[in-house]
Amino acid sequence: MLPPLRIGPITVDTPVVLAPMAGVTNAAFRRLCRESGAGLYVAEMLTSRALVERSPESFRIIAFEPDEVPRSVQVYGVDPATVGAAVRLLVEEDRADHVDLNFGCPVPKVTRRGGGAVLPWKRDLFTAIVRAAVDAARPSGVPVTVKMRKGIDEDHLTYVEAGLTAQDAGVAAVALHGRTAADYYSGTADWDAIATLKEAVTDIPVLGNGDIWSAEDALAMVEHTRCDGVVVGRGCQGRPWLFADLAAAFAGSDVRIRPGLGEVAHVVRRHAELMVAHFGEESKALREMRKHMAWYLKGYVVGGEARAALGLVSTMAELDDRLAVLDLDQPYPGEAAEGQRGRAGSPKRPILPYGWLDSRELSEDFRRDLHEAELSVSGG
Repeated sequence: MLPPLRIGPITVDTPVVLAPMAGVTNAAFRRLCRESGAGLYVAEMLTSRALVERSPESFRIIAFEPDEVPRSVQVYGVDPATVGAAVRLLVEEDRADHVDLNFGCPVPKVTRRGGGAVLPWKRDLFTAIVRAAVDAARPSGVPVTVKMRKGIDEDHLTYVEAGLTAQDAGVAAVALHGRTAADYYSGTADWDAIATLKEAVTDIPVLGNGDIWSAEDALAMVEHTRCDGVVVGRGCQGRPWLFADLAAAFAGSDVRIRPGLGEVAHVVRRHAELMVAHFGEESKALREMRKHMAWYLKGYVVGGEARAALGLVSTMAELDDRLAVLDLDQPYPGEAAEGQRGRAGSPKRPILPYGWLDSRELSEDFRRDLHEAELSVSGG
């Protein structure tokens, strides 16, 4: 349906991007996805401040395996100088082949300080951050992209203006999640907005994000919006093989992966092994695995007690014991295993800095306070 996706000098044969997800898209999960299909796989989001301060955790987040190419990093920041310095560090120390800027995070700890999905409302700040990143990356030829939401809420939309600003600033592509910050992850993604952005932004690729739970959803989004590629987030949680389905779909094949519970258990075991290697500590790795269990087991007849036990594993031996008692001959359950992953929640009134909506320009008081949005390594 689509030609290869070109992001600056990078060619992605299958026009699919793994969205960065905090606590999910680490090197272990990215390997599982890469082994399943083709695409561009983005590491967990990290703050520019933590990177510039050389936080050990930030460098763990951007630890790539030798065969992981291209190396894709998403940076979040609210200060143009800090974002520029972070991008300069990444490219000058040869730590990334692609840098994505996050303007889509809707979580309160970010938006209450004016960051993430609410930042493009301050158009001068948005422009300065994007330009700082592009200028820092340009000497090394590393492309910069932007991922954003529609805006703060339906009365404060920013996506078309932000897309055109990013294009003019020299970014290599823009991605739009068809929800506002107020939508959070509720309801249905607005694919019409993606189509509108595609009509407006004509010089660079426009990628669509939101409600891609299957390969058929990806094809439908492309048909509906004419976007140049798709960004997949929650749809691959507990389903890294979705990328095999996507690769097949974009190649015109109707072949799909439909794993029985035994195959799922094998992937869970391999995921855990990779997590131990990534963290270097079995107990930490297995704690991190717990959140994945419900996603992997969605739709399979497992039983509440077994699900709860798998959600409390702390060692590889425990994991093996608890997987062994499942009905591993159980076939793929069909629709029960498909569709939405995790909790969508309900719309939330965005928590904004006091007076944030009074002006589209950034006051000096806001400029002094914004650095507090970067207090943690990962924005979530």
